[in-house]
Amino acid sequence: MQFEGRAWLAIDAHVRLAADEYSELQACGAFLSDIIIPPRSHAPTGTNVTNRDGVRQIRTATVNRRGAARWKDGGHPWIYRSDVVRPAEGAAGAVHVVDEGGGRVGTALWSPSSQIALRLLSREHVEPDAGFWRARVAAAVRYRESLSPDATAYRVVHAEADGLPSLVVDRFGDHLVVQMLSAGLEVFREEIVAALIDTCAPAGILARNDVPVRKLEQLPEDVALLYGSVPEELEVREGEVVYLAAPWTGQKTGAFLDQRENRVRAGALAQGRALDCFSYHGSFALHLAGRAEHVTAIDSSADALARARHNAALNGTRADRIDYVEANAFDYLREQDASREQYDTIILDPPAFAKRKDSIQAALRGYKELNLRALRILRPDGILCTFSCSYHMSTWLFREMLESAAADAGRPVRWIEWRGQASDHPEIVQIPESSYLKGAVLQVV
Repeated sequence: MQFEGRAWLAIDAHVRLAADEYSELQACGAFLSDIIIPPRSHAPTGTNVTNRDGVRQIRTATVNRRGAARWKDGGHPWIYRSDVVRPAEGAAGAVHVVDEGGGRVGTALWSPSSQIALRLLSREHVEPDAGFWRARVAAAVRYRESLSPDATAYRVVHAEADGLPSLVVDRFGDHLVVQMLSAGLEVFREEIVAALIDTCAPAGILARNDVPVRKLEQLPEDVALLYGSVPEELEVREGEVVYLAAPWTGQKTGAFLDQRENRVRAGALAQGRALDCFSYHGSFALHLAGRAEHVTAIDSSADALARARHNAALNGTRADRIDYVEANAFDYLREQDASREQYDTIILDPPAFAKRKDSIQAALRGYKELNLRALRILRPDGILCTFSCSYHMSTWLFREMLESAAADAGRPVRWIEWRGQASDHPEIVQIPESSYLKGAVLQVV
C-alpha cells in the first residue's frame, strides 16, 4: 500500500507503521515514541476549541467497534486513526469519545496529525480542568514517595503508566524537567505546570521538548524555561554516588534515570577487575568503583569521558581507580579477547540497536557479538550485567540471544536474575510499549 510515497506495513490487526520512519525517537527511555502518519494539509493545528468566554469546549470523536474495544476490553490507552470514523472537529485537545451507537467510551487527548489519534484520559466523560491534572500529578507523586527512592534524581511522571499520556516529568533535586510529546497534551501546558508547582514545589521547571516526535505532531522543537530557574548543571545523588546532570543539553531530560536501580545493583555485585562498556558519563563505572579493584570505562565520545572524569572527581574517586578509554566497544572487546585479557565484572549498556521492527535481525547480531566477547573474557565466577533498551527486542528474543552467545562462548553460564527499568518507570501489563528496557545478570561458572 502506498501513501504519499511511503511504504506501510501491517504490523498487527490494529497498527500500521511507516516502515522507513518508525523508530524509538527517545531511545532507551520512552514508549512514548509516537507512531505518526505524515501530516495532511487539512489537519487542524493550534489550541483546543473555546467558547466566547474563553472556556475550552469538549468536542466528540466517534470510533468503530475495534477502537472502542481497545479501551473497553483490552485496556490499552491508544486508539488509532484508522479506527476513528468521525474525527473531532477543530484542533488538538481533549474530546469525549463515543462508539458508532452513541455509547460513551471515555475521554481522550486528540492529536489530529498522529496515527495515535486518541490517548485515553478516562473511561468516563470528564472535563480535564485544573483539578483533574492536579489530581493525576499528585497520584504519580504519591506513588514515587511510596518507593522511597534512594536518590535525588528520578522519574515523577511516566506518561500513560501514570494516566498522563505523553507526559514525562523527571526530578533532579529541587528542579523538574518535563517533556510534552503530543499535540493533545500541549493544549494543557498551563494546567500541567500549575499542577507540578502545586504538588512538587520546584525551584524551576524546564521543558525539554527538543524531540523529533513534536515536529511530527506539528509542534515546535524547543528547550524552554517554564518556571523559576534551572541551572545548566545539577548535582544529584544516586545511592552513594553523586554526578552532574545536564538538564539543558544532556541526553533525554539530562540523565538516563531508567538505569538507576540497575547501576546500584551492579555496584553491589562488582568485584575484581571491572569493564564498563558504553560508559557515557561514567555512572555505572562510579558504582563499580565502590567495590571493584579497578574499572576501565569505554566510550566512543571524548566529551562523554571528560564528563565521566569530572563525575569521578566529585566522588573523590582516586584517579588510578578508573581508566577512561576512548574506543569503539565492539573493537575493544575483540582486542581484549584476542589478547586473552580477563575481567571479573563487565557491564554492557549499549544504545538501542533495533530502532525499527525490520532491524531486529541486525540488532540481534550486534547484541550477540557484544555478549559473546564479554562471556569469553570473564573469569570463572565473573559477573556480566547486560542490557537492551530496544523496545522491538522482546524479553524472550533477548534471552534467546544470550543463550546463543553462551553456547558459542563454550562456557556454562548461570542465570542470576532478570533486570528492567527502574520502578519509577512503571510498566503496565496491558501496554507492551511501556516495557522497553530489559537486562540480565549472568555469572560464568
